[in-house]
Amino acid sequence: MISIPAHICASSLSHPLMKMRYTGAMDRNATYILALDQGTTTSRAILFNHDGIIIGVKQIPFRQIFPRPGWVEHDPEEIWSTQLAAAKGAIEAAQIEPSQIAAIGITNQRETTVVWERATGKPVYNAIVWQCRRSSGICDELRARGAEPLVRSRTGLVLDAYFSGTKLTWLMRERPDLKYRAERGELMFGTIDAWLIYCLTGKHATDPSNASRTMLFDIHRRQWAPELLELLEVPALLLPEVLPSSGFFGTTHKDLFGVEIPVTGVAGDQQAALFGHTCFEAGSVKNTYGTGCFTLMNTGPFPVESRNNLLTTVAWDLGKGYTYALEGSVFIAGAVIQWLRDQMGMLADSAESEQLARSVDDSQGVYLVPAFVGLGAPYWDSDVRGTVVGLTRGTSKAHFVRAALESIAFQSMDLFEAMERDAGRELSAIKADGGASANTFLMQFQADITGTRVVLPEVSETTALGAAYLAGLAVGYWSDLEDVRRNWRMRREFTPRMTEEARRTLVEGWKKAVAAARQYR
Repeated sequence: MISIPAHICASSLSHPLMKMRYTGAMDRNATYILALDQGTTTSRAILFNHDGIIIGVKQIPFRQIFPRPGWVEHDPEEIWSTQLAAAKGAIEAAQIEPSQIAAIGITNQRETTVVWERATGKPVYNAIVWQCRRSSGICDELRARGAEPLVRSRTGLVLDAYFSGTKLTWLMRERPDLKYRAERGELMFGTIDAWLIYCLTGKHATDPSNASRTMLFDIHRRQWAPELLELLEVPALLLPEVLPSSGFFGTTHKDLFGVEIPVTGVAGDQQAALFGHTCFEAGSVKNTYGTGCFTLMNTGPFPVESRNNLLTTVAWDLGKGYTYALEGSVFIAGAVIQWLRDQMGMLADSAESEQLARSVDDSQGVYLVPAFVGLGAPYWDSDVRGTVVGLTRGTSKAHFVRAALESIAFQSMDLFEAMERDAGRELSAIKADGGASANTFLMQFQADITGTRVVLPEVSETTALGAAYLAGLAVGYWSDLEDVRRNWRMRREFTPRMTEEARRTLVEGWKKAVAAARQYR
């Protein structure tokens, strides 16, 4: 059995750093919070004031690397350089001084795996992105060995290549030299938040929301799981410390911004969005329409085991104990529109998809199942691939584009239905955010196909806002959750208007399309 060195033990009961909070006095001139929002395709930075209003923003895209079909990588150094440039750009856009920033919050694409040298800070391999399926064979091997119940019981996750653990297994097997160095303590592992924390502060740390996505973290005992490290062949010395999501992670190197700024908030992007929506009560739900689609339901201080192929995950830790969530993940959502634009040449820009979808009355029976990297929850089928059904000679580009947009809503509907079964109650509303939530056709279709209200917040950048709230709470910028809650305001609401018969027909067609896709291997 692998033993975990004391300096990286993540138990909130045994590790004093788990209780560490920022104790420095907040500068009276520091009137803003900077959120770093490191996503799958862009690095963003947003400055918020106390009312949760954006006063400065900068977004920079970076390269997507596809070495083989189904493989996805990023350059960690490019992620850092674009994130730093975005931070400086947001400060410049807001026309403020870095000394006016009370704290920095980080939110990030989750599961993406980075390994770097402890001595130099240099990455030893490209970041293996959450979308990457290269470790699917390892998952099959572990499943055949009967490991899935252990993984599920400890982590709340399914055994899938989506998560960080088997990405590390693949890297250690593919590069024995790296495993040797990892066992000697020469290397560090982290998800993107940990990589940014290291680049900003020199510290090697993460938070529970990100740790719970690695397939290496016991969400019940709140520590790295030795039995999973042994199963997945991951050296314990690679692991970061796990600190509260709202707490002290260190201060930035002075040469980055000219002043030292405390980093006091960290959460994975989907948990940060849940927090940004002020979904503080058990049962409240949000759905993020980004590259993928992610639905989270706050389940309170106790983890809820899913019986419908959803994930149990850590939502956040405010330093007073964990809050948990149920989650469903769609791998390809907004990415299907990017595919139509970039690979298929059907769109000049993503916004054109709404115009084309509205130009026809329906999809004319066309269904697109965008399983480009397999299907996520509630199917967890890594072998299925993208499929189109219902094509006729009369199918036009508009029908095809409409079917692509509808696929985002259908996949989300599958998540909502599974979540309702697990929770034992119907959803009263869906709080929506993410880039694709700006598409009013999609939002109305989502309300129609689920029979549930879809609510958009006035500040759509809820992911970055959640990170800002976590950071600001740690330094007293916001006094408590009620102070945060007062900032939430509704911008628009979409109510269902489709007949039950029409909805039932469309849903039946979608279910048949998914079944057809899963037959093709």
